[in-house]
Amino acid sequence: MDILPEEHRNEPHRRFNPLRGDWVLVSPHRGKRPWLGAVEKPAPNDRPQYDPKCYLCPGNTRAEGAQNPKYESTFVFQNDFSALLKETDDSIKSPSETPLFKSESVRGECRVICFSPRHDLTLPQMEIPEIRHVIDIWTQQADELLRKYRWVQIFENKGAVMGCSNPHPHGQIWASSSLPNEPAAEEKNQKTFFEEYGKTLLSVYLEKELELQERVVTENADWAVVVPFWAVWPYETLLLPKFNAARILDLNDGQRDSLALILKEFLGIYDKLFDTSFPYSMGWHGAPGTLNENFDTAHWTLHAHFYPPLLRSATVKKFMVGYEMLGEPQRDITPEQAAERLKALK
Repeated sequence: MDILPEEHRNEPHRRFNPLRGDWVLVSPHRGKRPWLGAVEKPAPNDRPQYDPKCYLCPGNTRAEGAQNPKYESTFVFQNDFSALLKETDDSIKSPSETPLFKSESVRGECRVICFSPRHDLTLPQMEIPEIRHVIDIWTQQADELLRKYRWVQIFENKGAVMGCSNPHPHGQIWASSSLPNEPAAEEKNQKTFFEEYGKTLLSVYLEKELELQERVVTENADWAVVVPFWAVWPYETLLLPKFNAARILDLNDGQRDSLALILKEFLGIYDKLFDTSFPYSMGWHGAPGTLNENFDTAHWTLHAHFYPPLLRSATVKKFMVGYEMLGEPQRDITPEQAAERLKALK
């Protein structure tokens, strides 16, 4: 079955995202438009192994005065500038007389995870056992926090262009008592699909992508990386398991090993694309609900989103403004073209 006939791919068209339940405008004819706008500085590649001024390096003092231990592997600490607090006023709620001014209490925790003690390494530059250790820490943190909170968001903002405030390789883990907008949409749409078809949305989707191969960037025995049919960001990817897993907690040792391998491989492909340390925002999505709840996870598939902003080079990024903010997201190159360029770098 031809998902989208070749003759239609070079014309403006819209693609539906079944996970979010919204649309993206694809405009492949705009790929050659001239660019006289903002140009970003490429990421420096000469960082030292240790920076005495970095508040994330081992042994250094952080902004709020706490001193880091002289850690030798992955290190986690409570964010000194947390967006969520463990204890809040539970009485915050909307006035009952109007539906137009809603509010509610929310509790949570925000943690920072330093992937490596070395200031100069990113995930794809780390050794496989080191990446595997990061995966283990992600899992341990999720296991601890899901006992108290409904949602645990593991994520990384890589690169100054994505708002990263410190170049030391690190991610974050935010846990909250409420379910945020993005996973709430995925919860609704995956559940609806499962109730209608008796299969998980993303397992059916991946099965078709593996059959077609045109948007598959790379794969191994357990995992696949695809540029989703509905991708918004120029080189957006979706990391999916080939096995049933609703949460990162469900991964066995072998699946964690193969996850470390594919992370190193495809993040290295990203770095080759424009010969730069490729910026992105990434994050894991898995079934919500605390481990103490009897929450149905049968409709969920664990997955990770990677949203890189670069469009044409290491210095030109995609801006989500104007029509994208007021209408709907728009992209120039097709997901198939993006996947082809990434696959060529394997």
